[in-house]
Amino acid sequence: MAQLDSRGMAIDVRPYVFGGLAAMIAESCTFPMDTAKTRLQIQGNQIRYRGAVHTIFTVLREEGLASLYKGLCPALLRQAVYGTIKYGLYYSAKDVFFSLNPKKRESNLVNLCCAVFAGSVSSAVATPTDVVKVRMQARSAHSHGSLIAVFLDIARKEGKSGLFRGMMPTAQRAGMVAGVQLPVYDFCRDKLARSKLFPEGGMTNLVASVLAGLAACAASNPIDVIKTRLMVQRRYLDDRIG
Repeated sequence: MAQLDSRGMAIDVRPYVFGGLAAMIAESCTFPMDTAKTRLQIQGNQIRYRGAVHTIFTVLREEGLASLYKGLCPALLRQAVYGTIKYGLYYSAKDVFFSLNPKKRESNLVNLCCAVFAGSVSSAVATPTDVVKVRMQARSAHSHGSLIAVFLDIARKEGKSGLFRGMMPTAQRAGMVAGVQLPVYDFCRDKLARSKLFPEGGMTNLVASVLAGLAACAASNPIDVIKTRLMVQRRYLDDRIG
């Protein structure tokens, strides 16, 4: 957990650094599933993909392995921003709260409030990278090119608002994800440690992380669909473009 320095309100940066690195590694390992998720969310009534596994094999067969990782660069950039701020801000917010309220004990309500705050702020800041990632994953005719090329294309044709399209549902989803994921992780880790089902350390943390991730995905999926549908849409500054 982040610690407040005894000299004042200096914040330990380790949760920010390790949180960001962990988020980037996890994104790299699971990115093909994220691409499948995006393709499934935007297909609408024209059913082309049937489930995550079918989507992955279809993309592999028709477009090649590279298409499964299209958008990885903005995804890693997003996690470098979003993951770093989310995990670091969550523990820093808890430390600040308890330093101002030393008689208060840690509770699920405090964890929930800090998690929602951290998730909402971090996702709002990282929205432009999320928009670029979704456009590249969606195989849009306008999303060909590198990270910089897609970013500049959106900024030139859609303006700043295009880079922040879907920011509200993104912040709401991230607040819900963090509000479920981080407190559930703390709760499960504490219960597993007390139960002695697993040895203290890596295994306990891994099981708690899996349970927290599943809970967060189940809770946030409807908002995630709305977010993805909004981000893939284009609203040009000049109606003649397109």
